[in-house]
Amino acid sequence: MNAKSAFVNALTFMRVPLILAWLCFAVAEEFGSTPLLIFLAGAAMFLSGLTDAFDGALARRWNVVSPLGKMADPLMDKVFYVVTFPTLAWLLLHQGEVFHSGVMLVFAILYILRDLWVTFLRSVGSLFGADGAAMWLGKVRTALSFPAAGWVYAYIVFNDFECVASAKTAMLVSCYVVEGVMIALNIVSSWTYTREYLPYLKKALERT
Repeated sequence: MNAKSAFVNALTFMRVPLILAWLCFAVAEEFGSTPLLIFLAGAAMFLSGLTDAFDGALARRWNVVSPLGKMADPLMDKVFYVVTFPTLAWLLLHQGEVFHSGVMLVFAILYILRDLWVTFLRSVGSLFGADGAAMWLGKVRTALSFPAAGWVYAYIVFNDFECVASAKTAMLVSCYVVEGVMIALNIVSSWTYTREYLPYLKKALERT
């Protein structure tokens, strides 16, 4: 493994410790809000998102795309989802936003179920030589997941400060819009993959 390949792989795997660091800082900040904890949590989430933006781009630019990288990148994305979205739901609940917490919980469940379903479909497709590459809608969903999570977290932090009620309301509405768009994108992406892999699923059923 050359230096460039090692750097790209390290960048990919850094997504996990960074988002776990965000988890620790975000929970600590909820119990004792300080500017330092807010900064550390925000920086950890931001850097975790940057790893997704640059690892694949650098791998292609440096011509070091590898089978390991292709498998590791979506796995790191899934770890991000599993850690981030349930934590956001808990943070909202801890702040007393029961309904919003419920929306985020549905958001998290749909994300996790969609990824499990797509992984299953790809596994079935691999039995018949399907490519298994990510579809463009799936790539859009992944790319938007990081700023969406960041925006919801920004709203949670925003709630800790005294400010004009109308400003909080506007930000809450924007969160619902972001979450609604992402839920819709998640459902459409699930359907797109199902439609694409349905012939392979039928073939697999015929073999049983």
